[in-house]
Amino acid sequence: MSKMKYQPVRANTSTRRQIIAGAAAGLASLAAASVAWGKSLQQSTKETPSTGENAKRTSIHVATDYAASPQRIYEALVDSKQFTAFSGLPAEIDREEGGAFSMFKGQIVGRNIELVPNQRIVQAWRPTHWDAGFYSIVKFELKPRDTGATLTLDHWGFPEGDYDSLLSGWHEHYLDALKKYLV
Repeated sequence: MSKMKYQPVRANTSTRRQIIAGAAAGLASLAAASVAWGKSLQQSTKETPSTGENAKRTSIHVATDYAASPQRIYEALVDSKQFTAFSGLPAEIDREEGGAFSMFKGQIVGRNIELVPNQRIVQAWRPTHWDAGFYSIVKFELKPRDTGATLTLDHWGFPEGDYDSLLSGWHEHYLDALKKYLV
């Protein structure tokens, strides 16, 4: 009869040091993703100037349908926590008319000019790389539909040559991100 040696079975457990190292690595990757996303936003507002027909455009008009109520969309746009949640970057929004806002980790700043709950938001709006004191106007108009709402975005008064990058940024960082968040 052969003798079997006893070898203890080790459970698949991690040491505290391994857990902390794993958590640190996870946080580092989240931070890197946040920085990359922020750089993506900054690049999208500074991209190569528009050419051809769009080079002279200084206004944008986009209507997007959402499967959410006007109230839900309005709240996501004026509430700091919800804006941060759908955009992925910090936002500070004063919900009063005349109140300041800072979005996308301070890359977009401005003031709320008019706030009509669940109907309209009008803002003096600017990326921080524009010349100091230069603001454009952004208006979000909300209209109820049978199965949700239509959000109409009007942005005007921005510099010539910025149309393509701003339009791309509106879709990527606001309209599409908001649609995913509201699902």
